[in-house]
Amino acid sequence: MTRFLVVLTDVRPLEGMGRNERTSPERRRQVVGASSREAAERIAGAFMALGMVRAGRQRVKVIAVGRRPRLGQLD
Repeated sequence: MTRFLVVLTDVRPLEGMGRNERTSPERRRQVVGASSREAAERIAGAFMALGMVRAGRQRVKVIAVGRRPRLGQLD
C-alpha cells in the first residue's frame, strides 16, 4: 500500500544554480501522513488556504512513499 506525506516548507530564495532538493532541501514546517491520495489532497488543500502559502512564502508538497502494487497484483 502506498502512503503519502503532505509537507509544508519554507520557500527559500533562488540561488545561483537553482534549487536542488537532494543536496539542500527546504526547511520543513509541518509533515502530515495520510493513508490515501484523497486524504493527502484534502490536507494539502487546507495547507494551501494558509496566508503564508497564498503569499508565496511557503509551499505544499504531496509525496508518495512506500510500495505500490505491481500491475495485476492486488493487496
